[in-house]
Amino acid sequence: MLKLTGKNRGPILCFVGPPGVGKTSLGRSVARATGRQFVRVSLGGVSDEAEVRGHRRTYVGSFPGRIVGALKKAGARNPVLVLDEIDKLGKDNRGDPSSALLEVLDPEQNGAFSDHYLEVPVDLSHVLFIATANRRDTIPGPLLDRMEVIEIPGYTRDEKKAIATEFLIPKQLSEHGLTPDRLDFSPEAIDTIVDNYTREAGVRTLEQRIAAMCRHVAVRLAKGEDVYVTSDSETVEAVLGPPTHEKEVAERVAAVGVSAGLSWTPAGGDLMFVESTRMPGRGQVHLTGQMGDVMKESAAAAFTYLRARASTLGLAPDFLTKIDVHVHLPQGGIPKDGPSAGTAILVSLASMLTGIKVRPDVAMTGEITLRGTVLRVGGIKDKCLAAQRAGVKHVILPKLNEPDLDDIPKEVRSSLELHLVSRVDEVLALALESLPIAQQNPEASIAT
Repeated sequence: MLKLTGKNRGPILCFVGPPGVGKTSLGRSVARATGRQFVRVSLGGVSDEAEVRGHRRTYVGSFPGRIVGALKKAGARNPVLVLDEIDKLGKDNRGDPSSALLEVLDPEQNGAFSDHYLEVPVDLSHVLFIATANRRDTIPGPLLDRMEVIEIPGYTRDEKKAIATEFLIPKQLSEHGLTPDRLDFSPEAIDTIVDNYTREAGVRTLEQRIAAMCRHVAVRLAKGEDVYVTSDSETVEAVLGPPTHEKEVAERVAAVGVSAGLSWTPAGGDLMFVESTRMPGRGQVHLTGQMGDVMKESAAAAFTYLRARASTLGLAPDFLTKIDVHVHLPQGGIPKDGPSAGTAILVSLASMLTGIKVRPDVAMTGEITLRGTVLRVGGIKDKCLAAQRAGVKHVILPKLNEPDLDDIPKEVRSSLELHLVSRVDEVLALALESLPIAQQNPEASIAT
């Protein structure tokens, strides 16, 4: 736009994505490509409005706000200014800094930004603002409305391997005073580190594991040993210890009452198991695993749907009067919420009530209704990446999410078989090893 119109005013960008995917580094690359100074302002935990607008000079220890301070540090009127962690702004009795940022990020107002310390208008219209955040739902609405959001998804397995080979390994070798002939990372070693020691959307943990390998060799060199290491799987395990991650779904056997759901977190997609069991009782339902209110409602909707269809599932009309049901989500120390676990909870309950095992290589996501409709959910790309990392072969997605499939990388789609469904009956046909009722849609079932 600057080249075509000669004007500097453009959209204010907001990079949203999991930690470690390079949002801040991307802002630095934008500054380098445009030939501008780069300056970063960290907003995580800021809860004082004066941090943005500055203190009035009548106060002892007053100083200008961070925006003016960043311009001073850059020494230019048109730097690339990255507002890091804008979703983690606080709010207390000292004011609301997110409201103070409304003037900063409004192209119609920031031509004469008012800093309480300077008391003169400051022209911010030439500054290229880039905000970063891990999640968009915690950014205040008026502030989000002023920015153009760009999703930065997690990396695929092949992308992580390429980043490790071309950037992370040379960087860590240089920082530890090593050369490739002292420590050579074989493709087998990189595969082992990526698959068995990292399970994240970004590459921070991957870099830490590579740094640990480099430190191991550097310590031996510092002790006077003449070390030449060509790393393989055995070397990686000897240095980093036993693998911290396994392909949970691919290795487990089919089980009754245990289904695999796909969830989204600020750190990327993740696999989430749902366990259900029953015991003699009087119809009580227990929900554990730090479920949020929305997820509890999804569990209630799933159970109500199954009760309404008891006859088609081969259950006695009064089956609930003789049993208690317990639904649990493992990793109980982690809070969980959202409607996208509806299909996984329903499959787990249906398996437990009918005694039919759930297929071990299937994971699913989708919100359900009392009418048996599967509704659209978010984070499809991150969830598919998590399914690939976990060794899942089949992923059940809502039919309404079909437009989101274009965002999934080709290598991920080639390793997964994606099944689009619009009804709960289709989910049960795909997820259970068999059905207690006639198969209504034979084409939907997975070939055994």
